[in-house]
Amino acid sequence: MKRTADVLIPVYHPGKELEQLLSLLEAQDYPVNRIILMNTEEACFPAEILKDHPKAEVHHVTKAEFDHGGTRDQGIRMSDADVVICMTQDAIPADEHMAGALLKTFDDPEVWAAYARQLPKENCREVEKYTRSFNYPEESRIKGKEDLPILGIKTFFCSNVCAAWRRDKYLELGGFVKRTIFNEDMIYAGTIVKKGGKIAYCADAQVVHSHNYSALEQFHRNFDLAVSQTMHPEIFGGIRSESEGIRLVKKSLSYCIRIGKPWLMIQVVTQSAGKLLGYKLGQQYERLPEKVILACTMNRKFWEKEENL
Repeated sequence: MKRTADVLIPVYHPGKELEQLLSLLEAQDYPVNRIILMNTEEACFPAEILKDHPKAEVHHVTKAEFDHGGTRDQGIRMSDADVVICMTQDAIPADEHMAGALLKTFDDPEVWAAYARQLPKENCREVEKYTRSFNYPEESRIKGKEDLPILGIKTFFCSNVCAAWRRDKYLELGGFVKRTIFNEDMIYAGTIVKKGGKIAYCADAQVVHSHNYSALEQFHRNFDLAVSQTMHPEIFGGIRSESEGIRLVKKSLSYCIRIGKPWLMIQVVTQSAGKLLGYKLGQQYERLPEKVILACTMNRKFWEKEENL
């Protein structure tokens, strides 16, 4: 029997990109039943978007209620589909085969989650294009507990930019953590692996998605990344986490030389320094004063909740 699929998208101040995304989702050759939009702040949502998209429905939360894990969990529990595909509003399917490619991975009963390949946008910087190809290669792969000695923390990598989750297993295991600074996808993917399930990287499912982050933005992102991992030692404790980052830096520097643009090495070094400094500080967040945490984070709202400090 063909599996049913819904799509879940958290949205905030949506624009034309969301309309494009909805149109492409409705044109998938593997039909999705519902497109569940979890919108932050009702006043910021242009209701006319829904007129031309009958599969889309919107549910509103306030800024105070929004949480990367909790809000997505709320949306998944509204679904009754076999598989829920989580996406972000700025991820655009590269073709009409994206949903079908993701759903096909679940023919393997050991696969409990799958994520898509991310292709760079046209305006993507050269170094970031290479980073995309490093993190999202042309070859698909299925990852499980046996890969931990080789891949380390990358075994748990799974991105809700475009990721599909087997809903029965999601409910059985408890799904995304309900309060998290971000990284809800990787935390739950870690749970899957530790419980004996598999994570499929599906290179045939493709979305266009990239950012040209500055070194400072990378600092903030990696601070929060480290905070999320430090808050969940039951998942990340004792798992090798930095070797893949070092390998990416080395390969990126070699790439700059290989394409005849050695000046780009400066960008690699500054970006990498921002990532490393942010990550190292985030690992020590429990020892940092509140003012330092608020200066380092990109998610101040998370820290405004008293129990998180």
